[in-house]
Amino acid sequence: MATKVYIVYYSTYGHVEKLAEQIKKGAESVEGVEAKLWQVPETLSDEVLGKLGAPPKSDVPVITPRELAEADGLLFGFPTRYGTMAAQFKAFIDSTGSQWRTQELAGKPAGLFYSTGSQGGGQETTPLTAITQLVHHGLIFVPIGYTFGAGMFEMEKVRGGSPYGAGTYAGDGSRQPSELELDLAFHPGKYFAGISKKLKGTA
Repeated sequence: MATKVYIVYYSTYGHVEKLAEQIKKGAESVEGVEAKLWQVPETLSDEVLGKLGAPPKSDVPVITPRELAEADGLLFGFPTRYGTMAAQFKAFIDSTGSQWRTQELAGKPAGLFYSTGSQGGGQETTPLTAITQLVHHGLIFVPIGYTFGAGMFEMEKVRGGSPYGAGTYAGDGSRQPSELELDLAFHPGKYFAGISKKLKGTA
């Protein structure tokens, strides 16, 4: 039976979604792994999103809390808001009380990816503060460490991401993930899928 990896994200302007798509490619490069993209529900009205200049949502399906348990591994992605995950993703996590009570997600591996507006905007605090959500569900946090190799030490180019997971910088919204950042997103998808497959095989 295939190992199922669910990539669950919230994206306002598409930056996190681009990372999610690349992570999916990485996960699917591992034999025996099926990866699926999911969005969390939007909490802002169309009027507010219009004023923010946010593009229309993609046709990626919207997940419900009960579907989380179907996955063998979970990768969560979100933009930062003042150094922590965006409220839309937090609202989704807050709706998983039933899963918390039963601890049905306990023991599953989980990873993180994210987008920030600037270099000091939360590339480490955003995933660091998100780990508390994983802990209460008994999820096993899987960081990428420095397994990406030399790319983790790139100093000549602006690069999002950290040992916590893949990341990108959005700037004022016009900057898109760089080739290096997309490569860094592919890597944890593949790395995480391999670990999820291994853990499922030993269960």
